[in-house]
Amino acid sequence: MTAASGKRAANRSERLARAAAICGAGSKICPPQRTTELLEAVIEPGDRVAIEGDNQKQADFLAASLAKADPARLHDLHMVQSVLALSDHIAVFERGIANRLDFSFAGLQSRKLAELVASGSLKIGAIHTYLELYARMLVDLTPRAALVVADKADRHGNLYTGPNTEDTPVIVEATAFSGGVVVAQVNEIVDHLPRVDIPGGWVDVVVQSPTPYAIEPLFTRDPAKIREDKILMAMMAIAAVYEPYEIRRLNHGIGYATAAIELILPTFGAARGLKGKVATNFVLNPHPTLIPAIEAGFVEGVYCFGSELGMERYVSQRADIFPVGADGNLRSNRALAQVAGQYACDLFVGATLQIDAQGNSSTATKGRIAGFGGAPNMGADARGRRHSSPAWLRAGQQAGDTTRGRKLVVQMVDTRQPDGTPSFVERLDAVDLAASAGFAVPPVMVYGDDVTHVITEKGVANLLLCRSLAEREGALRAIAGDTEFGQAQSPDMTRELRARGIVMLPSDLGIDVRDARRELLAAQTIDDLVTASGGLYAPPAKFRKHATAGAEAGKPGTAS
Repeated sequence: MTAASGKRAANRSERLARAAAICGAGSKICPPQRTTELLEAVIEPGDRVAIEGDNQKQADFLAASLAKADPARLHDLHMVQSVLALSDHIAVFERGIANRLDFSFAGLQSRKLAELVASGSLKIGAIHTYLELYARMLVDLTPRAALVVADKADRHGNLYTGPNTEDTPVIVEATAFSGGVVVAQVNEIVDHLPRVDIPGGWVDVVVQSPTPYAIEPLFTRDPAKIREDKILMAMMAIAAVYEPYEIRRLNHGIGYATAAIELILPTFGAARGLKGKVATNFVLNPHPTLIPAIEAGFVEGVYCFGSELGMERYVSQRADIFPVGADGNLRSNRALAQVAGQYACDLFVGATLQIDAQGNSSTATKGRIAGFGGAPNMGADARGRRHSSPAWLRAGQQAGDTTRGRKLVVQMVDTRQPDGTPSFVERLDAVDLAASAGFAVPPVMVYGDDVTHVITEKGVANLLLCRSLAEREGALRAIAGDTEFGQAQSPDMTRELRARGIVMLPSDLGIDVRDARRELLAAQTIDDLVTASGGLYAPPAKFRKHATAGAEAGKPGTAS
């Protein structure tokens, strides 16, 4: 044993001894009312601490307990976490418990995060992709304490994560095998688990939360809110990308445009004879809007980042499609799904808030530090790839590369955001954000040289066919509509790009915009999805209650 490992082991023993004084000798169970006291015992000032919480499930009780800690006892913590989603994630910085952060996505906390950075209350190490953050947890951002979440535990500390395994394995393994302490929040403690997802030898303390952990149905899109412009964009995506490139393996973002694609596969896609030829294998959460395509026989397999509330029974009854264990429940894994999305898929379709003249995109805008989630992993050409497919080879050939193929990376975005803000800009806000936040480089979500197609309600830009930066810029301006960015385009340039197939308007694809009607959707309401599932889909109450209320709010497809 080296001196370094000896010190780490001795320190871990000291922490566990303090935990034993709270849990009792030989017990891994901490009384819920003593959780903050436990965290003050096993975490030390200056520690790196990981709180599990991605786009969906949250170790919310542990987060709240940490936020209540005494800053005189716990301070200068370095938080390493996938997502800042809860007010308690922010509170640790406001109260002086933590002062440094490495993360992937901020979502609802993006504005507050920007304020804290501006005030000097916290320093951001980097905005990572999910896979990048997991990798660094294994290398140089290894947590000294991990606060994770699971459905059930037994008294030995074995964990059952159920369908929402997600980030748990990578966080636990990074911590447990580097002398750290792992604390797990669970919904219940039982004598026998349906299956063991995390071995008890990797878990030091278990806390039964007073209430079930929070989980967000992030990937549920109400078909009633899909507008006709999204249906038109979906038709163009299928006609310009899915069909000619023979896309079989793919990942979709979380927006309404990709939900529209899923819902017109059994109608528009079937009418074009594409069943069995496109969209057969997804790396995707169990999107409810995918139900009609599954039932129509389009989909052969779905590997999942996480689960989706209400889809549990449907998924369990579709074990031929989803990864379902002997216990009858989904097994998800966010880290492995990120790898699959990067290397096993031929196509990523996402969305963004801003695109510049060269196709660079970002969700980091003025006053918001939103982060990226998994989009940069899946929205990037994987240069380590060595297997071929028709889609990969065709994309490489169009790019003028005879030695390798290319992954297809598509951004689907309205020319204006729901509030009227232009989506196309001459300069990303991320450039100014980098200067104000002290980042070494602007937080670009997907780099323009990885983007192969951009689709708006006006048309499609095939950037693979561009042979100069001027042509890329011209192709983007041609589909930017009545924005200031689009109005700077020369009509002659647009005509030339259309003649070469770089810019494709609906008519160029044989699409009549009048055919982009809601009747084309295989399900037009949440209730239609329930019917399509044979009654197995049980949507959360808020989706039944508001199934037909309101207009689409719009959200960038950065998650997964």
